[in-house]
Amino acid sequence: MNQDIARLDLQRRQRLGMVEAIWGEHKQPEQIAQILQSLQQQGELALATRIDAAKADAVAALLPSPELTYHRDARCLTLGAAAPLRRDCGEVLVLSGGTSDLPVASEAQLALQWHGIPCDRLLDVGVAGLHRLLDQQDRLRQARVLIACAGMEGALPTVVAGLVPQPVIAVPVSVGYGVSAGGMAALHGMLASCAPGLSVVNIDNGYGAAMAALRILLSSGGAAGP
Repeated sequence: MNQDIARLDLQRRQRLGMVEAIWGEHKQPEQIAQILQSLQQQGELALATRIDAAKADAVAALLPSPELTYHRDARCLTLGAAAPLRRDCGEVLVLSGGTSDLPVASEAQLALQWHGIPCDRLLDVGVAGLHRLLDQQDRLRQARVLIACAGMEGALPTVVAGLVPQPVIAVPVSVGYGVSAGGMAALHGMLASCAPGLSVVNIDNGYGAAMAALRILLSSGGAAGP
């Protein structure tokens, strides 16, 4: 691969337990196809985030492979197979306030599943209908780590962190009217949360939340992997 395009960190999984994902939003299809193929040729997991449907089609035209998969909900491309399932690490549960948060929640879920981590989603449990979340408390307690994605005022992670003892990672989502300001209101609300120990990642950063959850799981007993 032309190193002017990218210098791949092929030891990241051995060093940190996670792979280098490709940020696809500002890359050309030719660059994405080349990097994905190089990762696969090196025996590494190949994941590209922030890929819209048109760019996915363009990459597929350049890289015709039955192993290339577009995950529409997550806006991601993968090439090859995911890491073997690692049930010993425990499960991560991704929550969303509403279905508008689905792309970010799905990105987090896919990133974890791609690393072999069991991960499920619990959608549309926002605080506007608090009973929907309270009805799921038994399900929440089954997960080792929780990721809560929410836009608007971003209250969902605070409520979750007040209900259960597990690590909760908050993801502000750029959904909401006016003063929601593209996720800034949710981000500020989560940073100002009165729930002790709540962790917060950047706006729409489902992948970052997934990797924070992976670090927690690996540091609490799981090995970094081959």
